[in-house]
Amino acid sequence: MLDILKSPIVTFQEFILLAGRATTNIVRRPFYGSDVILQMDTIGVGSLPITILIGFFSGAVMALQMSRALSQYGATGQVGQITAITLVREMGPVLTALLVAGRNASGIASELGSMKVTEQIDAMRALGTDPIKKLVTPRLIATCFTLPLLTIVADFIGIIGGYLIAVPLMALTTSSQYWNNAWRSLEYNDIAQGLLKPLVFAFIISLVGCLYGIRTTGGTQGVGRATTQAVVVASVWIFVCTFLITRVFVNI
Repeated sequence: MLDILKSPIVTFQEFILLAGRATTNIVRRPFYGSDVILQMDTIGVGSLPITILIGFFSGAVMALQMSRALSQYGATGQVGQITAITLVREMGPVLTALLVAGRNASGIASELGSMKVTEQIDAMRALGTDPIKKLVTPRLIATCFTLPLLTIVADFIGIIGGYLIAVPLMALTTSSQYWNNAWRSLEYNDIAQGLLKPLVFAFIISLVGCLYGIRTTGGTQGVGRATTQAVVVASVWIFVCTFLITRVFVNI
């Protein structure tokens, strides 16, 4: 039993140590600004098309599903409220984080894993460069900056997708009623958790990808294993953290 628990505990310990070093490096010189901008372009701009696509169809599907349920109670005018609250509170942050985890956690793990098995990270240490400062911290900053912005875009596009289904296509409500309900239904509590969740998810995605990349062993097969593990672990922790954060905000 203890042998089974040893590996997860050691991995969690390594994650905490990596998180501490990467976070403290944010305020320490040297600052690799060009690396941060490059990672923002790769993680943020690169993920924008798929974020817009998924956000639009999430809102559209939600409006379609709600139309049947709400029509039974004569409450089709509330479709804008339900779409906005569901997207901002839960669907927008979680779906965007899962997309970024699948696209970028795997990319980070494979990139750093390839550097590890080809001894490029060891060469950086030999030249006096801190690999955590050079490789991990820029990816952490870039993900924490871009993921909340991607979530805002996904929420907005999703509400537009719900509008196109609810008003022009199915005539469930009027334009003014849809947008008024969507806008007025959102409280500061909803917006706060809708922005806090992607920030926590970004922290997890970037550091999990970096952790499994840096501890890669076993050549090219090890890189494949690290990539798979990074995506699976990041996705699981996204669901765990969204439950914990939601639990806290429900009591506020």
